[in-house]
Amino acid sequence: MSRDESTRPAAEGRFDELGRVHLLGIGGVGVSGVARILQDQGVAVSGSDAKDLPVMRELAAAGARITVGYDAAHLGEDVTTVIASSIAGPGNPEHDAAVARGLRVLHRSEGLALAMRGHRVLAVAGTHGKTTTSSMAAMAFASAGWDPTFAVGAAVAGLGTNARAGRGEWFIAEADESDGTLVNYPTTIAVVTTVEADHLDHYGTEEAVHQVFRDFAAGLPDAASGGVLVACLDDDGAAGLAAWAREHAAARVLTYGTGPRDGVAPDLLVTDLAVEPGESGVGQRATFRLASGPEVTLHLQVPGRHNALNAAAVALAAVQAGMGFEDAVRGLEAFRGTARRFEFRGAGRGVKVFDDYAHHPTEVAAAVSAGRAVAGDGRVHVLFQPHLFSRTREFAAEFAAALSAADVVRVLPVYAAREEPMEGVDSSLIAGRLTTAADADRAVAEDRAAAVRELAAGAESGDVILTMGAGDVTALGADLVAALGPDAAPGAAGR
Repeated sequence: MSRDESTRPAAEGRFDELGRVHLLGIGGVGVSGVARILQDQGVAVSGSDAKDLPVMRELAAAGARITVGYDAAHLGEDVTTVIASSIAGPGNPEHDAAVARGLRVLHRSEGLALAMRGHRVLAVAGTHGKTTTSSMAAMAFASAGWDPTFAVGAAVAGLGTNARAGRGEWFIAEADESDGTLVNYPTTIAVVTTVEADHLDHYGTEEAVHQVFRDFAAGLPDAASGGVLVACLDDDGAAGLAAWAREHAAARVLTYGTGPRDGVAPDLLVTDLAVEPGESGVGQRATFRLASGPEVTLHLQVPGRHNALNAAAVALAAVQAGMGFEDAVRGLEAFRGTARRFEFRGAGRGVKVFDDYAHHPTEVAAAVSAGRAVAGDGRVHVLFQPHLFSRTREFAAEFAAALSAADVVRVLPVYAAREEPMEGVDSSLIAGRLTTAADADRAVAEDRAAAVRELAAGAESGDVILTMGAGDVTALGADLVAALGPDAAPGAAGR
């Protein structure tokens, strides 16, 4: 009998009082993840979204009642609980109809917390790296035979989805800090990868960002009850959180990193980082050494120092959950990436095309660095789409510095998402500050199709092209592969 077969929570009866659950914004990655898990647990699900998205058809095929567009009539008489995304709150006709009927209305994060019933929760948080790290955890636990329930921010290669209900005791969740709701989860083991200024449109100040992570750590169970905080010693903000938690939180505090900080060694030391061949070009090798003595060599299929650290976080957390150290490392070697996290999209004429969700300067710098590792002696070309006017205004100089590590840069117009345009804020704020691109004066790319043609024409064998940003720039990866020529090879999703 596997560990999970002896400890799995009983699903029956956990959700009896919910009746049919109707989810607003069901096409989004977060809400659809909640829908998948509830549906897998036998809960009747329905939902709506403004657009008809592929995940909605998948949910419908599994028995969900799906409608496109928002209308109070979509809220069936059999609905007793409503779960809403952040953008489908008051003013949404279905949300307002639910309130008028006196139905139970929950935010997405509260719905996810509800789905965690009966599980021990490993929650991965951080301003950067949480999707990849939580996806690594899902793969490591699954590969070790622990069959976790998981809800992460992108489809995991090899698992085929971003969320599903497993039969094991552990629930692995990506804990989003963008609106402060990470504190809603009944977390047992928390991983924090990075803490720095982001989402200032919500928080206002960097200090407020740090405070929500302190609140997250303070909410963990005490060490005697299994509460653990795992934090990255290489990151200033996460290291500061660990120091604070040792004084103010009840949970056990552990760290990982590439070396000591302020004379304190990490509980898991990452050494001997080296590039080595990977399935999609370049992987890496690293040595993981626990403070208690055991040492294991990891062969990771995704490049970048940041990914070696992400893997270390998972290994350390898995050991705290009761997994063998070597089992955790071997499970990490099964990880092949997630959608939009340095995802290989294809190649032609010896040029590789990758797509990355990077939308903060730290993430951009990491993606460019990974591109440099893959390119070797070749050049790195970047097609970047800034996300949000507020973020562009706050971090224009930092974006330019990160992008300037590439050889060729084109900056698309700002992807507005939920914001209205801001006077004087556009992509030229970034492009005008580029320092190393020889053609910085032509870096603003108003014409997407022309930018694709130009980048493809200028790339040579051995080069790497990156599409980068949290908006619809991802669609241009396929266009670049096509523009490289008829010999282009389509990439494997979820590298």
